[in-house]
Amino acid sequence: MSEHKWYVLHTYAGHEDVVKANLTQMAIINELTDVITDIQIPTEQSVEVHNGKRKVVETKIYPCYVYIKMVYSPQLWYMLTNTRGVTGFVGPQGKAWPLTDEEVKRLRLEQSTVEFNLNIGDRVRVIAGPFETMAGTIRSIDTNHEKVSVFLTLFGRETNVELGFSEVEGLDRHEENDKPD
Repeated sequence: MSEHKWYVLHTYAGHEDVVKANLTQMAIINELTDVITDIQIPTEQSVEVHNGKRKVVETKIYPCYVYIKMVYSPQLWYMLTNTRGVTGFVGPQGKAWPLTDEEVKRLRLEQSTVEFNLNIGDRVRVIAGPFETMAGTIRSIDTNHEKVSVFLTLFGRETNVELGFSEVEGLDRHEENDKPD
């Protein structure tokens, strides 16, 4: 019985999105969606200043790398390494080498399930990332991807920011726990 594991593909600089699209299309065309179950390019949001204006920018955490969860086979190795934009697998002598569970957790390729008891319209505080300590209002919730869209006031303007469930907490949570019954 084969098991799905995470592998790392090295790509040409700036080709990560094209490689992901090509791999996704290849998996669908060749009916490999049960063999290739996930393809990710980890990103993070940051605030950049250009000409005195601040802007929220999404950047790749590991440029030139695409992470793929699959059941390894020599035929799949051949198909993937011959995909436009891919230079090869990251591993000894270009061999596909699976990531350890610790590496998968550190890279945040698979999110552990986070209990989320907040609703649209609730006030939250950001507890991790570049917007840490800022408060905002939940605009939308994506339970499939464990993401929440929050309106934050950045430099006098309301800005929509997408955050993970584990990056926010309800503002009134502590006060409600301290109230007597």
